Amino acid sequence: MPCYVHVFDETSVQLWGLSSSQRIRGELEWELSTLKRKLPGLDPNRSIEFVDDLQQLPADADVVLFRGDYLYDVRVITSLVAAADTLLEAGGDDNRVPVAAHTTAAAAVRVMEYIRGSRQEPPVVLNIATPDTLVPQTHIRLKKAHAAFVLLVNEENSRALEQHLFKTAYKGITDLVTKWVWPAPARWATRLCVRLRLLPNHVTALSWVLAIVAGVLFYQGEFVAGLLSGWLMTFLDTVDGKLARVTVTSSPLGNYFDHILDLLHPPFWYLAWGLGLTSFAPAFLSVDLNTVITLVFAGYIAGRVVEGIFSRMARFGIYSWRPVDSFNRLITARRNPCLVIFTISLLPGRPDLGLEAVALWTLASTLFLLLRLAMGIFSRVTSGPLQSWLTEIDLTRSEQTLAARWFTQ
Repeated sequence: MPCYVHVFDETSVQLWGLSSSQRIRGELEWELSTLKRKLPGLDPNRSIEFVDDLQQLPADADVVLFRGDYLYDVRVITSLVAAADTLLEAGGDDNRVPVAAHTTAAAAVRVMEYIRGSRQEPPVVLNIATPDTLVPQTHIRLKKAHAAFVLLVNEENSRALEQHLFKTAYKGITDLVTKWVWPAPARWATRLCVRLRLLPNHVTALSWVLAIVAGVLFYQGEFVAGLLSGWLMTFLDTVDGKLARVTVTSSPLGNYFDHILDLLHPPFWYLAWGLGLTSFAPAFLSVDLNTVITLVFAGYIAGRVVEGIFSRMARFGIYSWRPVDSFNRLITARRNPCLVIFTISLLPGRPDLGLEAVALWTLASTLFLLLRLAMGIFSRVTSGPLQSWLTEIDLTRSEQTLAARWFTQ
């Protein structure tokens, strides 16, 4: 039998162009299609159906009720679907109010009236939960820790809630450009995309075009124009992900579309950069251009392989293991830090030194990743399963460490 979802008392206020029911439906369709096998208590073969009339349901059917004038963290939505006989309360400790519940169809109407403010107690015993008790604070997919939220929606706070949704859509552990340079312009660009009704796949498609254009310009030795195209591509690579999350328009195809681009294009940019050089006079490496390009490719591929091995071993990314790994992600030899190196190399007019610096930085970063992988394997063998530092911190005391201030909310 399906699990039924009913949204009631919906507000007319839309956030990022979506009503409450549209957002809840979109979150469930995407999250449960990819995560339901990982949610305890939820049958992976069970469907989710939205209903308007509770009276038509079998008495023993599972029903999840959501007040439509609240904004729910996606983790709260999926966790409540998996938690039978649960009443969710939100607000401070002194003024908590019921906002959602997972119950049976036989009790659903009475439970809904109780959530609305009726003094009559619900006809069934429900476990009381809050966002904090229902959801772990760690968000592994977004590589950060932040408290789960359920927030009242109204006209006065709608813009603040949109900003909150945008902020929570950002990965906590990422490179320095994505973390500190792109957020403000990306929020503006995301809002423009919503107004123009552009989909994330439209933005990703443009990113593919710009990635190819940048590679061609590098190959032709047009490094300034190539960098402009490349930086715009990396910016749109941030925008498409944020647009997908705030408008709940993620799709498996779009996800692969985006990740394949992220994985493939960087080493070919470096190759094109090398082929576009008119001269090559390395300052540190006593090797020819072909060898430098080979080193860049080898280092890039080895680094990606190390990341994959660690993820399979630990069930989370290597950059989420300990704080030192999170700090390393800011500057490790991924695309954006390497573009910074290339950009700096043009200031004295030495793009050849930029390629040499990228090669050296790629090798250094890969050696560090190999060391961390070896340490992870040793720790796994001697002490048992690895655990991310994000699961160990106390968000209420996060101001005490630099890592917690930078990588959590």
